[in-house]
Amino acid sequence: MSTGIATDPYFQQLFSDRIGGSNYGKGTAIYKFEKIKRAKRKALADYPHRELIDFGIGENDSMAAESVRQRMAEEINKPENRGYADNGIASFKEAAARFMQRRLGVQLDPVTEINHCIGSKTALSMLPACLINPGDVTLMTAPGYPVAGTHTKYYGGSVVALPLLAENQFFPDFSKISAETWERTKLLVLNYPNSPTGKTATREFYQEVVELAHRHQFVVAQDAAHMVLSFDQEPLSFLSIDGAREVGVEIHSMSKGFDMIGWRIGWVCGHSRLIQAFADVKDNCDSGQFAAIQQAAAFALDSDDIPNAVREKYRRRLQKLVAMLKSVGFQCEMPGGTYFLYTPTPAGTVGGLEFANAEEASQHLITEQSIVTVPWDDAGPFLRFSVTYVAADEAAEDALMAETAQRLKSLGLQF
Repeated sequence: MSTGIATDPYFQQLFSDRIGGSNYGKGTAIYKFEKIKRAKRKALADYPHRELIDFGIGENDSMAAESVRQRMAEEINKPENRGYADNGIASFKEAAARFMQRRLGVQLDPVTEINHCIGSKTALSMLPACLINPGDVTLMTAPGYPVAGTHTKYYGGSVVALPLLAENQFFPDFSKISAETWERTKLLVLNYPNSPTGKTATREFYQEVVELAHRHQFVVAQDAAHMVLSFDQEPLSFLSIDGAREVGVEIHSMSKGFDMIGWRIGWVCGHSRLIQAFADVKDNCDSGQFAAIQQAAAFALDSDDIPNAVREKYRRRLQKLVAMLKSVGFQCEMPGGTYFLYTPTPAGTVGGLEFANAEEASQHLITEQSIVTVPWDDAGPFLRFSVTYVAADEAAEDALMAETAQRLKSLGLQF
């Protein structure tokens, strides 16, 4: 008979240590994105007639190109696409190889050096399984996407953060890594164009990475999810650097550059033995993305006008955002790539309010003026603005910029 007193289920003691063990589900810490969601809900409830201006969304606001959706409509009814796709269909891998050659100058064997993935997130979650044993180290830039680090810890490894500081042009300072850490390092995860800083890589930086990988004998995983969205230079592939193919892989996604966020399709490419290891792990995790999606994605990869249009749209929006923010006092410049703008936070307001960190500044913008940003305090207080807000045309973009400027001015921010 129930006593009315809440008790833990018997399996509370059975949760793995990697997700919290017996304390799983009992923590009170709130992830910053959950804090943002709660603040958004409160702003909407408190000011129902004030439009929420959402610069926090990190996903494309447009559907995939009509031609890609039409191709998907055709492919979905073909019986040959009905079954398991396992480690990818030949036509997708071949299209990825053509894209790498045509757009990035990298020649790859589609059979042995390319494998599809169900989005770059799953690839980053699987690569540690190929390499990490208890005690091994994964080096990761901070701020950054945490998935590879999370899975490194699942396998008993540890993560060493490499701060991306403005004084280092948002490149990691490898000279700060100890000999003991180098000895234990199995994997270095990079991400250029970098989310959230917007920095693009240079050939010199990649050459340094290749030299370090050979010297210290670790694997490089370069997350190229924003590759197409390069503004200050032509997209630069890690694999285009001499010696890079001997030390690592590059992970590509069709989410950002092709407006295919929910389609969950990308590819991993590089050294054939690493691709084989990834494929073996993947075989034990999934049975492949739906072949019709792969066929539609292959069509998109052969259509250069699609990523070109996506890139120019977000370039235009970023230029408008930078001009608007600078007009109200923010210290920012056009990013080299991505659809994010990463800028130092305001110090406070003319009314005497001081922000201790980016999270406080972000919460103030949401609470007082329903302006949503993402705070980053990993390497100094910065706010991330995304230009993936919903706007039907350029006139709507301009109206949103004008409204945002008016609201920001009303806050009396100090820098």
